[in-house]
Amino acid sequence: QVQLVESGGGLVQPGGSLRLSCAASGSIRSINAGGWYRQAPGNQRELVARITSGGTTNYADSVKGRFTISRDNAKNTVYLEMNSLKPEDTAVYACNVGGFTGRGLPFGSWGQGTQVTVSS
Repeated sequence: QVQLVESGGGLVQPGGSLRLSCAASGSIRSINAGGWYRQAPGNQRELVARITSGGTTNYADSVKGRFTISRDNAKNTVYLEMNSLKPEDTAVYACNVGGFTGRGLPFGSWGQGTQVTVSS
C-alpha cells in the first residue's frame, strides 16, 4: 500500500508564504501525476494545481502566478509553494498522487489534508 502525508500547513499572514509537502511512503517504483486540492468551509473541493507524468503543470486561475507545484522523484514527494497568500486561500489542502508500486502496479492515493489559514 501507498500512503501520502501532507505537511507544512499552518497560520500565515496575508502576503506570506508556505510550502506544502506531500510525501509518499510504501513500496514505490515511481510517482507520476500529482495534484493539490483544497476545500474551504461551505465550499466544494477544487483543484488548485497539478503536475503530469511529463512534468507539465496546470493551475487554477485563482492561484496562477502565486503557487508552484513541483516534484522530487528521488524523495517521492510533491510540493506546493504558495506565495502572496490571501485570506481566500484558507482551506484544507490535500494531495493526490499516482504512480507505480514496487511490483509495477499502478496506484492512486490521497493524503488526509493539512490546514492552511491566512489571516491577520
